[in-house]
Amino acid sequence: MVAVRVNPLPLLVGLVLLTACSGGGGTPAAAPAPSTSAPVTTTSAAASSSVASPPPVPSTSSAKPAVPVVTGKVVVLDPGHNGGNASHPKDINRSVPAGRGEMKPCNTTGTATNAGYSEHAFNFAVAQEVGNALAAKGIKVVYTRTNDTGVGPCVDRRAEIGNDAGAGAVVSIHADGSTSAGAHGFHVAYSSPPLNAAQGAPSTRLAHALRNGLRADGFTTSTYIGSAGLSARSDLGGLNLSTRPTVLVECGNMRNSAEAALMSSAAGRAKYAAAIAEAIEAYLA
Repeated sequence: MVAVRVNPLPLLVGLVLLTACSGGGGTPAAAPAPSTSAPVTTTSAAASSSVASPPPVPSTSSAKPAVPVVTGKVVVLDPGHNGGNASHPKDINRSVPAGRGEMKPCNTTGTATNAGYSEHAFNFAVAQEVGNALAAKGIKVVYTRTNDTGVGPCVDRRAEIGNDAGAGAVVSIHADGSTSAGAHGFHVAYSSPPLNAAQGAPSTRLAHALRNGLRADGFTTSTYIGSAGLSARSDLGGLNLSTRPTVLVECGNMRNSAEAALMSSAAGRAKYAAAIAEAIEAYLA
């Protein structure tokens, strides 16, 4: 069921100040039937948005070893949420299977910075840059959505795309929206307890690779969720329904002023994307 297309549409930056994508109390927005969102390969660069005086991009003083070129692999990138979700609450609130016998809303709107830069736009922009970097190494890249103006797909369809592609790795890209004082930093979620072999050692190894890669590039691990940048989750449908090695990366907290400025800058998004791409390459090598 995986289609391949080359020209993703422009990004739409929404003004949605809602719930964090790790779970919270915002009003989700809509997604049409999941089958309408076909995965594709894209090569366009992500759009950028600016915020006054962004902080310096994290960097490390020690040189990292070169990652070998990986060919013949398939990676599915899942940019969380979508730009049209907020305008389709009926569709996006409908219940779909979420694994472990649970039903959950099809999708949600995601969060945004206090200045209005939306998570869905950030997710899509970073995913495009990650995909371009991986494609340059000979890796086939499949996306769960092809633009930032549509709705959905639902979480069960997102998992299905990764399963159908026979992905060597599935990485869902998000940003959080915690309003807890001082909350900042990234974390990587994985399904636990595992429901199949792929959710066991392969997914935990992928989670460690992403955590280590982001930390090596100077990003700080979360101060408010998980432990040392890792978070075992049993409630995320995209992870529960996957039969491939799968993780969800919360790149940081959009309600933290410093991280919001970083995520809202082109340089910051490029830095996140480079770290994620290198970590995926290291995992596949």
